[in-house]
Amino acid sequence: MRWETERRSDNVEDRRSVGLSGKVAGGGIGTVILVLVALYFGVDPSVLTQSGLIGGNPGQSQQQTQRTPSAEENKKADFVSAVLADTEDTWGAIFKEKGGQYQDPKLVLFSGMVESACGTTSAAVGPFYCPGDRKVYIDLDFYKDLKDKLGAPGDFAQAYVIAHEIGHHVQNLLGISAQVQKLRARLSATEYNKYQVKLELQADCFAGIWANHANRARHIIEPGDIESALNAAAMIGDDRLQKRARGYVTPDSFTHGTSAQRVAWFKSGYEHGDFENCDTFKQ
Repeated sequence: MRWETERRSDNVEDRRSVGLSGKVAGGGIGTVILVLVALYFGVDPSVLTQSGLIGGNPGQSQQQTQRTPSAEENKKADFVSAVLADTEDTWGAIFKEKGGQYQDPKLVLFSGMVESACGTTSAAVGPFYCPGDRKVYIDLDFYKDLKDKLGAPGDFAQAYVIAHEIGHHVQNLLGISAQVQKLRARLSATEYNKYQVKLELQADCFAGIWANHANRARHIIEPGDIESALNAAAMIGDDRLQKRARGYVTPDSFTHGTSAQRVAWFKSGYEHGDFENCDTFKQ
């Protein structure tokens, strides 16, 4: 991916030097659940805080820790800033073309644990978007796990992660997330979860829209980049992750969709570059 000469975003909030440390509430089974959740990215941490698995408990101990990011980590932060800037330029142009105005989100870099409008959250949940404060949160150690544990190396795989979270921000601005949230009160947990999966797949498709428009405008894609993103989408499909983690698959508990679905929806966004081909709710 060509990113070194691109502009950097002014919307990065760096909290890595002063982090939070503390025990994950729940112990035992709670820790196991968090390990499983760590296999996914894009989880709204409010789901976990409301369940009491992380944060939000009076007895949970937290303290600030001082740390100095390494040179390698700072290079990753520079990359993230460049990708964020590109999403700003891309979605800004798309919204303007359609008569709207894009509102840039903030991106928070953190280490270990972080406080957001969605609660106090462990890095174990992976990168996430919090609609309450319109911020994307990422612990850069996730990129090492993406490469080494999930088998998805490459700059564009990392960019796809950010673009997926920004896709959730776009859904928030368009009111799509709020419409899905309203369904919670009148659907069973199983039925509502299906809509949550559709929301995640649409974020994948929106990531594809970003790749399409960014490449047309700034020629950022190099040979192998799209394959890298598609590989990442395949590696983090619910079916693949569940099979790997516990040896069997339970579709009713999917959070993001199967590998095939994630690949297909990213491709749809990338190949067509428009909202019309990202309506996952009609499927």
